[in-house]
Amino acid sequence: MTSPQSVPSSLPHRVPDLGAMVLLLAVARHGSMGRAAKEVGISQPAASSRIRTMERQLGVALLDRSPSGSRLTDAGALVTDWARRVVEAAEAFDAGAQALRDRRDSRLRVAASMTIAEYLLPGWLIALGAERPGTAVSLLAGNSATVALRLLAGEADLGFVEGLSIPEGLDGTVIAHDRLVVVVAPSHPWARRRTPLTPGELAATPLILREYGSGTRQVLDAALAVHGGLARPLLELSSTTAVKGAAESGAGPCVLSELALGEELSARRLVKVPVVSVRLRRQLRAVWPSGHRPTGPARDLLSLTAHAVGAVRG
Repeated sequence: MTSPQSVPSSLPHRVPDLGAMVLLLAVARHGSMGRAAKEVGISQPAASSRIRTMERQLGVALLDRSPSGSRLTDAGALVTDWARRVVEAAEAFDAGAQALRDRRDSRLRVAASMTIAEYLLPGWLIALGAERPGTAVSLLAGNSATVALRLLAGEADLGFVEGLSIPEGLDGTVIAHDRLVVVVAPSHPWARRRTPLTPGELAATPLILREYGSGTRQVLDAALAVHGGLARPLLELSSTTAVKGAAESGAGPCVLSELALGEELSARRLVKVPVVSVRLRRQLRAVWPSGHRPTGPARDLLSLTAHAVGAVRG
């Protein structure tokens, strides 16, 4: 194996560039500078100048030029043979790189926190499918902490989280803003309140909550920390759907993303309860391992989110 110290940092200055080698091979095939120039897509004067530069670099004449065409010298025939091997190696390199890109582009693994997975990602993935019909997409849904672990373990190519900040070891960008709202069943006393809840009331009331590690829980914990912190949960559930179901049954109040409540609020299966003097807004982020900006389908999905979330930006 070649040691790192023996690998040159750059090619010697006498080694022609790949384009010049391709041109020389074309001259050898056609026996004509004009036809070779046409094949590689440059003018004949430019082709002639490039071959002369190559001759100066190598210090040998490569062509015998005459009115009837261009013929390889003995040195030119030898250099052409070397150039052919270099060009073939470059073509093999390019084919291998393309195979790697094709393999990358054939699948996309997305990890997303529950609200984004349930209420935003389906539309984004439909749009991505129209742009990349050959890409197979798998979706791993979990809380924001789980999304971070999936990305750091190499089990996902792109993630979406709802917490207060970018998890350690990840880079990210804000794609939208969201707000949390307090909701109750129509039969709950809060549904008939004439005044907004105070932060103290909300903090002191046992709520139906998402589990620790969820972005929703992080934001709520932070918002009420200066008001005595959350009371012991009435229920602690691991999905938005379960929390909504418990609240609809009349078990008690819950705090969820407004994105997740459109249908329930429209049908009045749940009622929004105003709260004053507490910040329940949050940022939704796309995230990826630090130093590894998304490429291929992951990059395209990230681009789609920037155009598709205007309605939820604040």
